[in-house]
Amino acid sequence: MSVPSTNKTIAKNTAFLYFRMMFTMIVSLYTSRVILQTLGVDNYGIYQSVGGIVGFLSFINSALSTGSSRFLTYELGTGNFEKLKRTFSTTLTIHIAIALFVVIVAETLGVWFLYNKLVIPAERMDAAVYTFHISILTAVFTLTQVPYNASIIAHEKMSVFAYMSIIEVSAKLGIVYLLSIGSYDKLKLYATLLFIVQVGLICIYRLYCSRYFKETVYRFVFDKAIFKEIAGFSGWSLFASSSTALNSQGILILLNMFFEPAVVAARSISIQVNMAASQFVDNFRTAANPQIVKKLAAGDLMGSKRLLLASTKYSYYMMFIICFPVCLLAHPLLKIWLGVVPNYTVIFLQIIVIQSLFQVFDTSFYTALYAKGRLKENALISPTLGLIRFPIIYFLFKAGYSPVALSWASLLTYAVLGLIVKPILVVKIANYYWRDVWNVFKPCLLVTMVALPVPVFLYHIIGVDSIPHSIFIGFITVIIIILSIYWIGIDMLTKQKVWLYVKRRFRR
Repeated sequence: MSVPSTNKTIAKNTAFLYFRMMFTMIVSLYTSRVILQTLGVDNYGIYQSVGGIVGFLSFINSALSTGSSRFLTYELGTGNFEKLKRTFSTTLTIHIAIALFVVIVAETLGVWFLYNKLVIPAERMDAAVYTFHISILTAVFTLTQVPYNASIIAHEKMSVFAYMSIIEVSAKLGIVYLLSIGSYDKLKLYATLLFIVQVGLICIYRLYCSRYFKETVYRFVFDKAIFKEIAGFSGWSLFASSSTALNSQGILILLNMFFEPAVVAARSISIQVNMAASQFVDNFRTAANPQIVKKLAAGDLMGSKRLLLASTKYSYYMMFIICFPVCLLAHPLLKIWLGVVPNYTVIFLQIIVIQSLFQVFDTSFYTALYAKGRLKENALISPTLGLIRFPIIYFLFKAGYSPVALSWASLLTYAVLGLIVKPILVVKIANYYWRDVWNVFKPCLLVTMVALPVPVFLYHIIGVDSIPHSIFIGFITVIIIILSIYWIGIDMLTKQKVWLYVKRRFRR
């Protein structure tokens, strides 16, 4: 069985996702600035800490959502519609059960942790508790939404996400306006309005899926055979998801146990900027990954491999174009965006964007294991590194170290995962060769080495104290990176395609 949609579909879907990302990012940066100023640094940090508890409890969902997405995409690739319907209904039943589990644990252990372990000013405890409960309600709806989003991705209807983003960011602009005029407690109002927006978006997504994808009409089904397949696949992801939750939401909680909410706010801001940058790559990977899985399901092993290797290389280039300028211009960018930059935000941001370059290889090579359905080895090695990192950070904080210690620990972990662990796994498990891996690493390394010296030299000579200097350095950096990618990072055939495209555009 062949998979008819290939590069054209990927390009079209990537375009839709990039449109979504650009619109969302511009509005989100504005709304984040206003929300931070309206709530204040402490309230913003409290919201992130409280939401981190609920997010941490949802790690089981993260594990099963990976399996849900993989099996829905795979069944769509095989063309077995009856199996596809039963798979969707079974996955939704599983996620409903997970949501109930999260509610029970959050309303018991979570409430105890909130009162006894987090560093929250006494006068803000009432607002923190309210925010915690509303975050649980939001999590319930979000947890049961996963199979619907997986179906949209499996059908490669990425335009839906683009259109929905317009609605989402418009609603968030409305939240900003209501926060500015409302006299109610700002933190409580913010949590309530976000809940209303999230539930509204989820309802629209589900109406769309039920209308256009027949398999998403839910029936109470619990197919044990399908559950065993998903559980067997996702069982190895469970360990990985627990590690991820511990080192994302768990880190925010840990910060709030040792430092004031303002430090949590600084970390959250740096993560938000990095997530905005990472969307460039995530959108490209979201468009390419279904094709990688479908090609493998259809028996086109070489096509699947070529697509994964090429997408990994270009993912790195896209991330490098963003991360290097952001790292150099971190302080002026944050100053323009936020007005007042909380302590530690700049160094948090600089380290996390460097970390994201290593994450490109980690997540890209993971797709090869994901497509093949072999997550056992990755689920044993990768999360173990993450689980080791968390107690190390805890003891460093206990010993009085700076909160920046967690950023350096994360950077080291992802460097090992992206450059050592994942390449070994794809060679040993997914039938890749070392030359395949090296053919990805080599051009990425050369582009980085060639592009680094001049911008770094200009940064130290000129500085970024003024806006004109920052614009000049940013512009020169981007141009040098693009030229390096063109001359060193792509093959001759791709260069010819680029030239043909440019010529056609100028002829118009």
